[in-house]
Parts: sequence; C-alpha cells; structure tokens
Amino acid sequence: MKPTDIATPNYFHKVVDCQWACPAHTPVPEYIRLIAAGRYSDAYMINWQSNVFPGILGRTCDRPCEPACRRGRVEEGEDGVKPEPVAICRLKRVAADKKDDIRHRLPKRATRKNGKRIAFVGAGPASLTAARDLAPLGYQCTIYDSDAQAGGMIRSQIPKFRLPETVIDEEVGYILDMGIEFRGGARVDSLAGLLNEGYDAVMVGSGAPRGRNLDLPGRREAAKNIHIGIDWLSSVSFGHIDKIGKRVIVLGGGNTAMDCCRSSRRLGGDDVKVIVRSGFDEMKASPWEKEDAMHEGIPIINYHVPKAFTHEDGRLTGVVFEKVAATRDEQGRRQLVPTGEPEINFACDDVLIAVGQENAFPWIERDTGVLFDKYGLPIVDKATLQSTQPKVFFGGDAAFGPKNIIWAVAHGHDAAISIDNFCQGEDLFKRPPPLVNLMSQKMGIHEWSYDNAISNDQRYKVPLKDVSIALKNIKVEVELGFDAAQAFAEAQRCLNCDVQTVFAPKLCIECDACVDICPMDCITFTADGDETDLRTRLNAPSRNLTQDLYVANGLKTGRIMAKDEDVCLHCGLCAERCPTGAWDMQKFYLDLSHADHRCRSGPAVSRPRRAIQLGNPMGDAAE
Repeated sequence: MKPTDIATPNYFHKVVDCQWACPAHTPVPEYIRLIAAGRYSDAYMINWQSNVFPGILGRTCDRPCEPACRRGRVEEGEDGVKPEPVAICRLKRVAADKKDDIRHRLPKRATRKNGKRIAFVGAGPASLTAARDLAPLGYQCTIYDSDAQAGGMIRSQIPKFRLPETVIDEEVGYILDMGIEFRGGARVDSLAGLLNEGYDAVMVGSGAPRGRNLDLPGRREAAKNIHIGIDWLSSVSFGHIDKIGKRVIVLGGGNTAMDCCRSSRRLGGDDVKVIVRSGFDEMKASPWEKEDAMHEGIPIINYHVPKAFTHEDGRLTGVVFEKVAATRDEQGRRQLVPTGEPEINFACDDVLIAVGQENAFPWIERDTGVLFDKYGLPIVDKATLQSTQPKVFFGGDAAFGPKNIIWAVAHGHDAAISIDNFCQGEDLFKRPPPLVNLMSQKMGIHEWSYDNAISNDQRYKVPLKDVSIALKNIKVEVELGFDAAQAFAEAQRCLNCDVQTVFAPKLCIECDACVDICPMDCITFTADGDETDLRTRLNAPSRNLTQDLYVANGLKTGRIMAKDEDVCLHCGLCAERCPTGAWDMQKFYLDLSHADHRCRSGPAVSRPRRAIQLGNPMGDAAE
C-alpha cells in the first residue's frame, strides 16, 4: 500500500470520528477536556466559534457526532445492549450552563464598514450564523423576519420545556449585538423588491415553513380540530394556543411529532397517542426523542396508515386506520402492505398532523433568475450555496429541505465565505484553509499531558424533572443537565481520539513491544500488499472499510507497519512501551476557517483572524 500521508489534514480529522461527523466540525475532544478541567468558558468559546449556539444545541441538537463516537465500537455492551457513546451533546450544555460572562471574548463590532450591504431573509440559524461571520468584516447585515423576535424555528417550533426562552435570547443576542440590524415583523413578499433596494447579496434562510397536509375523507368537515403540527407548535410557542382536547392523536414519526405529543400532554391531553405508518426503528425521530415521549406515558403505535377522519355535526370524533406490515418485493425494496385485518377507529378530540415539512417560496418571482427543480427546491451549488441568481444564496432548510440546526449552522458558515468572496470579486470556490496543529503530548518517559486512563463507566443519565411536575407547565424545562461531578465523570469517558498515534519508521527497531502491549491488537508489522489482502492479515482483521489504515514503510526489514485506526483507544501504551520513541502521541487540532480575508488575491483588508483566547487545555507542556 501507499504510505499514509499524515500531513493531509483530512487524514487525522477522519480519525476524530465525532468532529468528522459534526456538520460544523466542532473540536469535540478539545472542549470535553476543558470541561473535565473545569474550564467551562474556554469550552464554550470553542463551541461558539464553530457551532455558534452551544446552549441551544446542547439541548436540541440531533447529535450526528454521537453515533460516530468510538466508544460505541470498542467496548462490549452488557446483556446484548449496544454500548453507548459519550454524552457529547449534553456536555456541550454543561459548558453553556456553567460558563462565566463571555461577552468580552466575542468579536467586537466593526469600527469601519466596507460599503457592502447584505440582506438575510429569515432570522433562523443559517442566517444568524452567516451574519455573525460577516458583520465583524465590516458588512452591513440586515435580517428580515415576519416574527417579532429573531431565532426562526429555534424560537417558534421547539417547545420551551426543551429549550427555555432565556437561552435563545442570550445566544441570539450575542449575534445581534455585533451591530446587525434586525427587522422583526417585516415579512418579505418580493425577492425582486429586495434586490431593487441595492443589496450586494441576499441570503435566504427562511426554513421549510409549510407543514404537509393529509387530504383524507373528513379532513374538511372536521377541520376545526385537525391541525398542522409545525403551525400548531408555533401558535403554542407564541401563546396563541394554551389548551387541547383530552384525547389527542399525533400522526407522524419525526421529531416534530414528538414535540407535538409532549406539548399536548402539557396542555390538557390525558390520552395522547402517536400513530405511525412505519415501524418503530424506521421512525425519523431521534431515539432519545422517542424515549422521552414514552417516559411521559405516550404510546407509539406503529404500522397503522390513516384512511379517514370521522366526524359528527362538524366535530371530529376519530381517525380510521388500516393495519399494514413491512415486506420486501422481488427487487428487495421495502413496501407496506395491508394485513387484511379490519380497520380500526381511534376516538379523539384533536389531531396533529406531523408528516413532514415543505419549502414554500411564493415570494420569489420566477423571473428573478432563481431556478427551481421539480420538487420546488432552489437549484443551489452544494459547495458555495449560490443559486442561479448570482446575488442570491440559500442556507438551512431553505436550501435542501428539512434537516436540523447544526446543518443550518454549517450552511451559514459556507454561505458567509461565498458571500464574502462574491462581494470582493473573488472565486467562490476559493475556500480559506483550516487551521491545523499537531503537537506532541510527551511530558516524560511514561507521562502525557492528557488523561490517557480509559474509564469503564457506562454513560451517565441526564437528570430529569419529575414527570408529575414537568407535565403541569409547558415552560418548565424537563432536562436538568449534568452537575459538575457528573460532567467530570462523563467527560472522562472520552477516549481523546484527537490525540493521535504518530509513527516514525526511521526510529523503529521492530522489537514488537508496541504489538505486545496494544490492548486492541491494532498494530501489525507484516509484508506489504494491497489493501483488501492486508486488512485480512492484521493481528485483528480490519472490517470497517470506512476507516483508513495507517501504513508506514521504510523499516529495515522491508516490512510495513499497519495500524487499524478504527478501534485504537488512543491510550498511548504503544508510545510508553517503545524504547526508541518511534511512537509518539500528538494532539491534532483542526479549526475550520470561516469568512475572513486570508485568501485574498489582492491587498488584504487589515483584519486578523478571529481570536477568542481559547487557552491551552493540555497545559504548558503542549505549548
């Protein structure tokens, strides 16, 4: 095999599975170590730089980092239960909850404007992120939203028992305080009109605001008690709705459905059911969202397809369902087929429809140059987020359909780079390189500047408010968060995947001491060969083809060193045992760059890269 080029940033980045999986590529192990050290403000700032909303995301993120966590594949579960990842998301909340006042560490307002004006449609996470990146560069950023307060779906659709208003106010406020103009209650009805106001660029971050309907028999007759889920959640959020019937059926299996059913329990619903056409494991809702709903006494009924709404004298009386089963056709495609059992009618007083969301752009005239595909989505470049109208960029759900907050944040960063390049006459595909560091952590022969003891603790559960109390008030936060002791214990479960094993073949005497001591049989010295063959000849066969092998040649015997990155514990035992120092533990730090002037081809505007004084979580030895 070709020797591994560890100088390529993406190589070690991919080994840090959690950071690689995060759309905003937050340096997860770095901030977890800071939490363990009690340096909550530093941990918060690392998060704020990349994911922008640590307190919000620490409560609401879809957590793509956690399924990627190494602990889920290197330890054995008990009684057949799959091992659980580090509680990355809830540790993020710890940093937000326990930080000091960090306002003095945020970028200051630009003292001099650069003459460019940017309009943002929608005050959700994508627009707020892009504006946050652009405002310190001197751009005049104006955000339009039909709601009176900024936040978009963060504020309007996430129930307050999951995300308190104070957290939204704080983190949205950090951004608006950078000199960004927010025009609340200002609905944009015409893209052409906005372009005619002389803006140099427009970013559309208006989300996917239209909930899908179910046009079934009885829908119109019983319309008074049949509600579109996201609209109903917004009405609840803004205080327009404060009660619901005793018997409630929620149709749909996504996170919106979970928010609808849990909100219903708090607004008077005694008998609340979630009824889904798919199987339990196929539901789009996050596993923890389903667990939380069931914890509050809400049953989830699967494999039932709604067929009609029953009604009497204009009043909803129930929903008729057909029972189905999942089968595979001759091509292996999954399909739902009726079981032939009699239809069942579930009685109810109200129905909440949460079967998906759609984009809606009636305000974008079709002669403005913005083209749409057959699904009604704008045609947008996935790298630059620029539309077919050069001045118009999209981000978040408005760009590619419904997803989640952290993806919207990633889009905001990318769109800001593109808008900056566009306004400065630069190539939009010219993206600023990341900041990358690789530093040895050696403090002595057997000592490292990071804690390399592997904790065998199981994942710690986040304390919850007693159900009897939580269900009485829709604004009472359910999750209480970790205290300092729990946070430290959970942080110790992190395997420090960013502290990499780095091998120097010229120093190796091929004594196999590292092979003998490795607890995971990761390291093999063997004859070279192609990757498929080599993976079968390692001390422990490497079956995960998505994770690379670390291959080094130049050994005196002509053999190669092959290390399986997939199951390495980053424990440092190989480096401790090596008599020649051929193995070293080096901390890899990757910070993806945002919009700034480092990639300018012409004279640069005088502005240093954003500095937020993160400190050094490893201690002085890592400086």
